[in-house]
Amino acid sequence: MNYFIENINQNKAKNDIDTIYKRLGYTNLTPMCKSVKPVSRFFVKLTGVLRILTKVGRGDTLYLQYPMKKFFYIACTFAHWKKAKVVAIIHDLGVFRRHKLSPEQENKRLSKTDFLIAHNETMKQHLIDNGFKNTVVSLDIFDYLSETEPKAYTTPHKPWIVVYAGGLHKWRTPFLYKLQPYMKQWQMTLFGPGFKEDENINEKLHYHGFLKPEVLMQQVEADFGLVWDGSSLDECDGDWGSYLKINNPHKTSFYIRAGIPVIVWSQAAMKPFILENGLGFAVDSLRQIDDVLANLTIEEYKKMREAAAKFAVLLEKGHFASRHFNAATSSSAG
Repeated sequence: MNYFIENINQNKAKNDIDTIYKRLGYTNLTPMCKSVKPVSRFFVKLTGVLRILTKVGRGDTLYLQYPMKKFFYIACTFAHWKKAKVVAIIHDLGVFRRHKLSPEQENKRLSKTDFLIAHNETMKQHLIDNGFKNTVVSLDIFDYLSETEPKAYTTPHKPWIVVYAGGLHKWRTPFLYKLQPYMKQWQMTLFGPGFKEDENINEKLHYHGFLKPEVLMQQVEADFGLVWDGSSLDECDGDWGSYLKINNPHKTSFYIRAGIPVIVWSQAAMKPFILENGLGFAVDSLRQIDDVLANLTIEEYKKMREAAAKFAVLLEKGHFASRHFNAATSSSAG
């Protein structure tokens, strides 16, 4: 039997993984919870963890999402007591995101799993370099489940439209306020909370506020989606920017699910996947976007758009997570 402990919050990436578990027929150990109160969610998740002791048995597999506040280590321990296998998919690494753990501490925690799904080859190698010795595989890209059909078009806008969706608070994305001199070939639409319109003097930045993911999927219209963080135009810096060297940003999945090719940093961990699959282009600096767009042919762009449409179908099916969950189940059966 395959079991999982449900996420119980509003995180889109984690909720999609829970949905994929259900599509695959896995059994949810977590009781139904209608309350949004933290205390209620705490006890519901605790109940799910305790059920490992009564429901899970020898030869079964427990699927977890990491990080899992307070309960990850004990859930793994309980599963192993019952002679079950533990499979975990990583969403964030604390050593990079919150700096609360050393690589050794985090690897000790993750080493309680038997089969681990990292974001990409860079993250996989980081884990191996810091002592992870069990099976670890690369997800490649997060799936993005949505029944909403995005706008369909292949002819680019004039000027080109680049969308940036996500947290727009100035402490995270100060680069947005520095773009004006380098936007001759393109304009940008912004979606998300935190943008300071009163400080924007760039007429090519168009802010549309915060929209729920399904509404945004339906309304967004752009030629490219930008994946960038930090203060600099020439690199992704700061905690959020440097994190792009090892993680798979969920906004990348949103753009591609919407059929939109992407622009990524040349040092981003996702760059190989994007370029190998023709899903966009990479730049060392945001100052280079003008030149790339000026030299991009309509035919080249159509190929990127077609690739994005192809991968959008895979993301909606949950292809990338499912293939590893199935592999983990097969190895357990073996």
